[in-house]
Amino acid sequence: MAVLEIEGDTALVSPVRRRRGPGALFLAALFWIAAIALAALLANVLPIVSPTDMDLLGKRAPPSAEHLLGTDQLGRDMLSRLIFGARISLTVGLLAPVIGLGIGGALGMLAGYFGGRFEALTVGGVDVLLAFPPLVFALAVTAYLGQSVLNLTMVIGVLSIPAFTRVARATTLSLAQREFVVAARALGATHTRILLRELLPNVALPLLAFFLLGVAVTIVVEGALSFLGLGVPPPAPSWGSMIGEGRESLDIAPWLAFLPAGFMFVTVLSFNIVGDTLRALTDPRPGAL
Repeated sequence: MAVLEIEGDTALVSPVRRRRGPGALFLAALFWIAAIALAALLANVLPIVSPTDMDLLGKRAPPSAEHLLGTDQLGRDMLSRLIFGARISLTVGLLAPVIGLGIGGALGMLAGYFGGRFEALTVGGVDVLLAFPPLVFALAVTAYLGQSVLNLTMVIGVLSIPAFTRVARATTLSLAQREFVVAARALGATHTRILLRELLPNVALPLLAFFLLGVAVTIVVEGALSFLGLGVPPPAPSWGSMIGEGRESLDIAPWLAFLPAGFMFVTVLSFNIVGDTLRALTDPRPGAL
């Protein structure tokens, strides 16, 4: 505490609380995300075998010099399948929230800014979509359109729209009557200009932080759908399908399930750490970080 003297009296003044920067855990999470994304991007040029090459004589082999992480129940290299599986998990994990961010973010901003009937219709539509069972929706879409990365991305992207709509609407409502928006209206700015120049830069930061958290949730959802057989069809590897395949060998080769589960856990945790840190950095309240 700092002591301040005013005309013979003393008063205690609280020191200014400085924000702490991101720590080592944040940097470690960033490193893991960058490493797994780079490996997935360069999977075709890395010195690894094809994820679909089978060796029935060497199935369920433990880690060795030839297969660093062992082989699965069909003799396929686990390291190769984990890297190629990361490509699918990250593709769906990054692209599906983009759909929710684009559509949900726009609807939320418009509903929070204009209010009235449009807001009521938007909130009602979001509530209906939240009430619809997501598993039934995924089953219906995959049964009609077939199983593919595109269809899986579209399903999860549509299901993520309500969450982004609520975040964008709540943030816009808190900003719509602020001084800079009122001043822009008084100066004759159009609704489009106010939305794009005044509100969007302030809504974008919370949405970006929520987007990273959405990536983590999407990776888990993709893994769960693949585990249930609703993801990308075999022989394409996916972390969720690898966990599903490995559960049959838990008693004799537990690494077949634990390795993809571990990769998914660390990746999801890393995105959560990065997203939560960015949310705290963009929070104007003192002591948020």
